[in-house]
Amino acid sequence: MPTHSTARASSAKHKAVSLHIGLNAVSGDHYGGWTGELAACEFDANDMAAIGKSKGMKPTLLLTKKGTRANVLAGIRSAAKSLGAGDMFFVTYSGHGGQVPDVTGEEDDKQDETWCLYDGQLIDDELYFELSRFAAGVRILVLSDSCHSGTVTREGPPARASVADATPQQRPKLMPRSVALRTYRDHQAFYDKLQRDVAKAAGKSGVDPDTALASVAVSERRTALVKKFKPAVILVSGCQDNQTSMDGDHNGAFTEQLLSVWNHGAFKGNYANFHAVIRSRMPATQSPNLFTLGTAGQFLAQLPFTI
Repeated sequence: MPTHSTARASSAKHKAVSLHIGLNAVSGDHYGGWTGELAACEFDANDMAAIGKSKGMKPTLLLTKKGTRANVLAGIRSAAKSLGAGDMFFVTYSGHGGQVPDVTGEEDDKQDETWCLYDGQLIDDELYFELSRFAAGVRILVLSDSCHSGTVTREGPPARASVADATPQQRPKLMPRSVALRTYRDHQAFYDKLQRDVAKAAGKSGVDPDTALASVAVSERRTALVKKFKPAVILVSGCQDNQTSMDGDHNGAFTEQLLSVWNHGAFKGNYANFHAVIRSRMPATQSPNLFTLGTAGQFLAQLPFTI
């Protein structure tokens, strides 16, 4: 039986890296002249990096103009190459959420959710595929303070903060539908090829992330959906699919409450408790969501940000 000192030494060998993306604007060259100015996303990224650093992680910051598709993908792929079983990858995004039509799914009118990076959108299919390439046993924590509006089949627009909840300083982190349509029109060949390339690379083991995330917690098909997904992933998003995440002057609404609950490390619960307390502090119009992929039970039971 290993001694306590041996157990501590083994635990100390685990490593963690973190990637923090915060965009206060995007390039109008790609988004049809729209620059999507926000105020607090760089603050969010810096504050998340500070948490990672305080826990012994090596953080990488990608702020606004550095938040490009190439830099974000390079950061994720570098982590995938360097981390093994028991290690941790902590990635955060603060910025606009968008959509492009899904050209590889079964429904003609389905939309893929995106992160609006500086020079182009990162599609959820890409993010799911990149995370699936991590080694078995790697723990991945994703915190996304952005809007992820659902499919166009949902009736009505995303729920927004009411007049009572909102302040003059708040801005929705949602790329306007007109901008999304224009951006896709101007770059349709790029986004269509991107989706097909990801689907081809994933092969038969590829699973649509919307389907996986919607089903993993409640469906008996969980094993079939994620059997090829080797790492353990916890994803906490800033709002539900039919809601809007709000920007602020100093932090996004979700990040502000996360920092308050974390309280410089005074929080002592697990990830599930952490999400529940943050959600209890948010208005009904913005309810953070919790998803898992892979075998994440033990991960969920840990103190947040623990290496």
